[in-house]
Amino acid sequence: MRFVVPVVLTAVLFLANIYFGSVSIGMKQVTSLLFGDYDGISDAIRFIVIESRLPMSLTALLGGAALAASGLLLQTTFRNPLAGPSILGINSGASLGVALVMLLAGGTISVGLTSVSGSLAIIAGAMIGSGLIMGILLLFSAWLKNSLTVLISGMMVGYLTSSIIMLLNYSATAESLQTYVLWGMGNFNSVTNERMPVFASVVIVGLIFAVMLVKPLNLFLLGDNYARNLGVNINRLRNMLLLATGILSAAVTAYCGPVAFIGLAVPHIARMIYHTDDHRVLMPGSIVIGAAVALACNLLCTVPDSVYLPLNGVTPLIGVPVILYVIMKRRIS
Repeated sequence: MRFVVPVVLTAVLFLANIYFGSVSIGMKQVTSLLFGDYDGISDAIRFIVIESRLPMSLTALLGGAALAASGLLLQTTFRNPLAGPSILGINSGASLGVALVMLLAGGTISVGLTSVSGSLAIIAGAMIGSGLIMGILLLFSAWLKNSLTVLISGMMVGYLTSSIIMLLNYSATAESLQTYVLWGMGNFNSVTNERMPVFASVVIVGLIFAVMLVKPLNLFLLGDNYARNLGVNINRLRNMLLLATGILSAAVTAYCGPVAFIGLAVPHIARMIYHTDDHRVLMPGSIVIGAAVALACNLLCTVPDSVYLPLNGVTPLIGVPVILYVIMKRRIS
């Protein structure tokens, strides 16, 4: 019963994202399209609902769930309430990959006789960049036995990639720089129906992986020594947590850009609602609430009679108050 309200809210927000948007469309027409009845409905309206709003809503649902799950994994792994998907440098790696594609390669990736350009090149660059950083972090995790040291190493890698991106920005053309800046603002409207199966498959695999780690996560809360005495391989668990986090955050960043605050704030919202640190409750709760928050932010981005607003201009409206509350609460207590 504890998940009924968040699930219902998520379902309502999902439908609201399909029925409402920057273009006003009658509810009867939208309902007919969702049930496959295209008679008497123009191709333009069909395209907006089926090819734009529906995949965008699914992307927000999956992306929010993935970011929330990865944020919870990181906050537990490093015992840091301010840990989020961007803290390990995985998002920075994706940003570096996109920067290399857009600012250095002119928006095209060529391997032998095969070349990819446009949004596919951006996705490929982001996946390669985040995968490379994730591999480096897994190596650090194997060498370094302390979670805090791994965290600091990830932050340093993030600073290094940001430095390279800054140098690329300095020498880039105005057009490519504008494209890169727009990507960095984040959006949920870049996953088409054709790309949805790949995006959804990667995210669902990552979420299943995260849910499977619930039991060892609860042991991890008790401290390394206690968990080790119960038979938990700390280094192996940390590598699995980093891998799950990398899969989830890399997939969302590659397709949607570096979405801010959702992964950082949603686990705290789940803790406020459920008043527990039990990951058997927090993990599914964070996944559902993350989907709801992402759908709410996406709905705010689709202001009527306007263009799609930058996602990262909306997410702080929800994320910042939550983080400030957490900081003040810890300060008072």
